[in-house]
Amino acid sequence: MTKKQKKNLKRIITAAVVLGLLLLLTEVSAISSHIPFPENAIARRILLTLLFLVPYLIVGYDVVLGAFKKIGKGQIFDEEFLMMLATIGAFAIGEYPEAPGVMLFYQVGELFQSIAVGRSRKSISDLMDICPDSATVLRPSEENEGKLEETEVDPSEVEIGETVLVKPGEKVPIDGIIVEGTTALNTAALTGESIPVDKTIGDKCFSGSINMTHAIKIRTTAAYEDSTVAKILELVENSTDKKARSENFITRFSRFYTPAVVICAVLITLICALFTNLSVSQSLYRGLIFLMVSCPCALVVSVPLSFFGGIGAASRQGILVKGSNFLEGLAGVDTIVLDKTGTITEGRFAVDAVHPNEIDADELIDIAALAESRSNHPVAESIVKAHGTHIDNSRLGEVEEIAGKGIRAIIDGETYFVGNGALMNEIGADFHECHLPGTIVHVARGNARNSNLCNNVTEEKAPEYLGHIVINDVLKSGSKEALTNLRRAGVKNVVMLTGDNEKVAEKVAGDVGVDTYFAGLLPAQKVEKLEALLEKKTGNVAFVGDGINDAPVLTRADIGIAMGALGSDAAIEAADVVLMNDDLAKIPVAVKIARKTLRIVKENITFSLAVKIGIMVLGALGIADMKLAVFGDVGVMILAILNALRVHRTRS
Repeated sequence: MTKKQKKNLKRIITAAVVLGLLLLLTEVSAISSHIPFPENAIARRILLTLLFLVPYLIVGYDVVLGAFKKIGKGQIFDEEFLMMLATIGAFAIGEYPEAPGVMLFYQVGELFQSIAVGRSRKSISDLMDICPDSATVLRPSEENEGKLEETEVDPSEVEIGETVLVKPGEKVPIDGIIVEGTTALNTAALTGESIPVDKTIGDKCFSGSINMTHAIKIRTTAAYEDSTVAKILELVENSTDKKARSENFITRFSRFYTPAVVICAVLITLICALFTNLSVSQSLYRGLIFLMVSCPCALVVSVPLSFFGGIGAASRQGILVKGSNFLEGLAGVDTIVLDKTGTITEGRFAVDAVHPNEIDADELIDIAALAESRSNHPVAESIVKAHGTHIDNSRLGEVEEIAGKGIRAIIDGETYFVGNGALMNEIGADFHECHLPGTIVHVARGNARNSNLCNNVTEEKAPEYLGHIVINDVLKSGSKEALTNLRRAGVKNVVMLTGDNEKVAEKVAGDVGVDTYFAGLLPAQKVEKLEALLEKKTGNVAFVGDGINDAPVLTRADIGIAMGALGSDAAIEAADVVLMNDDLAKIPVAVKIARKTLRIVKENITFSLAVKIGIMVLGALGIADMKLAVFGDVGVMILAILNALRVHRTRS
């Protein structure tokens, strides 16, 4: 509990004790002459009013002051005004214990609300704590020229290209690349993953990460205002500004509802006093009951609290939702559209199969790796990685790159060609395409029949075909399980879009279990396919991409979800929901949190209105008393708040 919450709790306990003693005193005075009360009715009313004003003011002075301050500003019809009006009315008609009792229960509800909001806010404030207070920069010393010294500055004062020292236990202040040292970084505040990530020279570090083991030096690659931590903080700070339709409905509802119920309470009092046998005090009592139960506290408090709690619960999982409206939109998603590369797959190539001809598989990989060892193309790197052992470059002679087709290399004095089918056709090799999907790298030995590709004299004998290597983008572990969990979360249709060929798309779609896929798409065609899905939609359509080259599609979807967005400006700007790592399993978690949040909001609205309307009718008919009215207001609010807190227990 905060200091303010503890102070309010003490007030509530003190007021409850004083009220209890006064109730005991009045009960004893009614049956005993040892504690005489004035027999004069006016004197008795004055004494009881003064006595019960003590607990009333202990627990409710701030409510009364708040109501008067708002009246002075022209803000009359709010919950504080209704509470003050109802409790002063209780004193006026002689229901002395009711006034402090009502105020006591109201403050109990407010305390519950404060604790609940604090719990939701903690999830977000933990995220806000990722911002370091200072940065240790290595700058030239003024006294010892040429020598670097440690200078502690505000992170916003660090320039791009400067070297920052981060000691164990400190937060990385600005995005950069490690230039000295190795360590493990805790990125839990950014990604929701608790396992530290090992980092060494040349690796990227994102601001907000915590250095766990050894001191490192980082060369900054961004200004503070453009760093990951600054963008996340801006996103979180603005998230509560974008209200959901449910929240906007409650705001508009309260604006008209509160003055309407005050008018109804006055009319009930007048009708009962003028057209029934009830006394003025009895008529006023009915009006006060109606007024008491009509307070929209449960709705005004629980609905925003539910969304706030949902955003907080998501942030603990490394899922940043830009506003309540997007959380509500995510709850209504029934179609998820996934980009393939970087979303379902790792976006990196690996050797999937080796099909040798006349030679063994190791020899085929050895030849291909030698030929590709000087290339930095992802396909070449995957072959070199599959080779696994040291490559003896002394065996490698002249290497010629054939644009768009492959490589001609001299290995151990012989000519080898490593490339695609077009290269094999050009050199006249007797090759065959592979039945497996993926990128196929063919290998042939001998001189080409086409002299443009060989410095030697053209030979009649065709190059010897040695086999081929199948390379594919690596599927992310857990992709299939993630899509299964998406369907369990209520998503009906999963669609995959890719620029890859039909064969590759079919294999990936079959491996992970998407419902529909579209292959061979350019970025503009992805937007067209998404728009076609939007025209046929029954619920919201969400697009999930890596956030770097998918900005147009992310923006066009009902809900744009950026994966692996750590450090990606395009993702944070274009997406509505940002996943701080590239784990596909976070998407069903986000959907579950959103659906649970909206379900709790609907439960609270339905329950609150049903109870309030029922007690308001009973109060107008004279069946309900002030105790039931207190339950209809404060009791319902407490139950709604407790229900709203359930969103925090959403499990991944």
